[in-house]
Amino acid sequence: MKFILGTKEYMTQVFDDTGRAFPATVISAGPLVVTQVKSKETDGYESVQVGFGEQKESRLSKAVKGHLKGLGNFRHLGEFRTEVGAMKVGDKIDLSTFKVGEKISVRSESKGKGFAGAVKRYHFKGGPRTHGQKHSEREVGTIAGGGRGGSGRVAKGKRMPGRMGSDQVTVRNLSILQIDPATNTLVVKGSVAGKRGSLVRIIQK
Repeated sequence: MKFILGTKEYMTQVFDDTGRAFPATVISAGPLVVTQVKSKETDGYESVQVGFGEQKESRLSKAVKGHLKGLGNFRHLGEFRTEVGAMKVGDKIDLSTFKVGEKISVRSESKGKGFAGAVKRYHFKGGPRTHGQKHSEREVGTIAGGGRGGSGRVAKGKRMPGRMGSDQVTVRNLSILQIDPATNTLVVKGSVAGKRGSLVRIIQK
């Protein structure tokens, strides 16, 4: 399995040799440094922990400083459950393992939109605009399952107003359009959830 961490930069369009335009997302990916290698013998499963990005040493806790001693001051730590193979602490991972045309999955956090009503959050149609309804155009309506045979209580998972966005979203089967190892830039076909600077996890199985 191939994997890498990166940050979303911006959207653009890319033209192929025939002049056809594709919507694309530019991602700044890698390089990564292996910070820990887990094995079945010591941890019960195999995985690779990697560090990405830089930040001030003063912003790291003492525990993290000890964990990353001699490796760097990383802004993000990510773990990928994969076969370890010959990987060891200190190894570097970059875009050289990926190829143009490969299908990848990109996981990132969607934009946060704050508190939203059910009409915006779940596309409820709202109440009628006439027949005595004065202020219920965008209300949820009954929430307790009333009426004949109703339970009279709110069911678990009932769709109601609340915080919208900031969800982990995975977009699968995105094609790699361009790779620039010199600038650690990856261009993928289509859109990726999140705002500029959002952390993205890229996996190719």
